Amino acid sequence: MKIDRLIGILSILLQKDNVTAGELAKRFEVSARTIYRDIDTINMAGIPVVSSRGKNGGLYIMEGYKIDRALLSNEDMQMILAGIKGLDSVGGTNRYKRLMDKLQCAPVNVKESIIVDLSKCNNHRISENFAVIENAIDHKNIISFKYFSPTGETERKIEPYKLVFQWSSWYVWGYCLLRNDYRMFKLTRLTNLNITEEKCAEREVPPYIQSGDFDSENEDVTVTVKFDSSVKWRVVDDQGAECPEFESDGSCILTFSWSDRPSLYEYLLGFGAHAEIIEPQQFRQEFKELVNSIGDKYKE
Repeated sequence: MKIDRLIGILSILLQKDNVTAGELAKRFEVSARTIYRDIDTINMAGIPVVSSRGKNGGLYIMEGYKIDRALLSNEDMQMILAGIKGLDSVGGTNRYKRLMDKLQCAPVNVKESIIVDLSKCNNHRISENFAVIENAIDHKNIISFKYFSPTGETERKIEPYKLVFQWSSWYVWGYCLLRNDYRMFKLTRLTNLNITEEKCAEREVPPYIQSGDFDSENEDVTVTVKFDSSVKWRVVDDQGAECPEFESDGSCILTFSWSDRPSLYEYLLGFGAHAEIIEPQQFRQEFKELVNSIGDKYKE
């Protein structure tokens, strides 16, 4: 993409006194004419790039222009490459790695002590959805898909704006044409994903906020739960070691919020007999009925 190339050209100009258009054209696999058009774009952005003729001539940032030529240290680049490598683990391509290879002038090795692996056991399906949605975002096309949620199955069309890695899963965030609002959709719950010929509307997209707006009509619920000592490690894993106050026997009572009751009950079922709802009483009764209904399925 052009923006990738512009960033790459700037990175090289920041690290070298001058470079020829031919060198840049070869590195980015485009014509010298394209490079000169890119230089015009950089100049219009307010960064003065000039050229000199002669044996040692080339393109360079104007002398005296106040810009930090050490924007990225060697350690900075190592950390970036580690993150980029992590994106490649889910994207199914080496596009990001190739981009960073073009950005660096001196060889920089990814820190072997840092591994970012965002893949899952069903990574093949996630990678396919990831690539399709990324393409749609780049070209501002609406996507359509069938979506499976706790409330049922629906056919959706959304204007995709962000791919989000949150809570150990990948989501697409965009404007849902069914709900007429911004929503988050989990990639593993998408089927029949397609890029349509329709273009996204010219709208002012709000900044993404981490909490996100999921496709749910439910409001957050608050519950108080007692966890016994055998699942102390899971409580620490979910809440952090500093958050829970443990009793002398290792148990703790926590009050926390959840997105909706059905998913809360699914979460608590994972603790088996090691978690008990204290309040509200309505939740306690509903959960008791759920556990009894599960037990009924195993009666001889």
